[in-house]
Amino acid sequence: MKKFLYRILCGFFLGLSIIAPGFSGSLVAIAMGIYHEIVRIMSNPLKKLKENIIYCIPLGVGLVISAVVFVFAFRQLFDSYEKAVYLLFVGLIAGSIPLVFMEVRKTGFKPHYFIGAACSFALALAVSIFAAGDGLMSGDTASMSDWQGLALGGFAAGVTALIPGMSLSTVLVVLGVYSPLIFAAEALMRTDFSYAIPIGLFIICTVVGLMCTAKGIKYVFEKYPGFSNTTVLGFQFGSLLGIAYQSHFITEENFTWTLGGIMLVVGFCISIMFIILGRIMNKDQY
Repeated sequence: MKKFLYRILCGFFLGLSIIAPGFSGSLVAIAMGIYHEIVRIMSNPLKKLKENIIYCIPLGVGLVISAVVFVFAFRQLFDSYEKAVYLLFVGLIAGSIPLVFMEVRKTGFKPHYFIGAACSFALALAVSIFAAGDGLMSGDTASMSDWQGLALGGFAAGVTALIPGMSLSTVLVVLGVYSPLIFAAEALMRTDFSYAIPIGLFIICTVVGLMCTAKGIKYVFEKYPGFSNTTVLGFQFGSLLGIAYQSHFITEENFTWTLGGIMLVVGFCISIMFIILGRIMNKDQY
């Protein structure tokens, strides 16, 4: 029962990471000790199907709860405290860095691994820079009629979701489908099913992207664990600096550095809590 409730909590924070621009859901999964299990399931969902369904049900419950809570609260949250929220994300990512450092030490480090870290750092930082200054709620619902764009966005979301350090929502901002999807999700939760088919197409393409990426990631992590973990570290630092760069473009009259500092510390403490709780609930994996 404890693990069931814990997985609901994991799903809840995974949902937040999907909605929150700049924050990586895969880092949440790593911190909470469920990342490798998710990759295993997505790489071959039909293997141990019953076990996989049982594992994913509480994650799905948490995701739905998170979506209902944060999609409705999203506009107000970012309209009023966007800069402070970005600093919360910086703290969340910074707090998860020690976990990956421990994984790198455990699997070993070689000088040529730095190439992977440098490439992943540059990629994560570049995505954030492209998204900076665009305005999260720019765009319109016309994008929901662009089925080709939605299919591409869904596939890109699936690919991005399992790359540690990369932000799914930031990629959607770059592709121009983030704002329309948030609007469509709000409409769907108000029982307006006008955008049900486009959202369904997006979800199907996301699942396809997840399954395609999972096999490759599973292979790389099993075959080259040291290189993989060092690459993840590069993604983390790139995402951290990228979000800090994005926050530079945000101006708010009610922002204070006291509030920003508090949010930074809160984010860091939450990540540390993820790590501790994940180790407690997954003792057999450590």
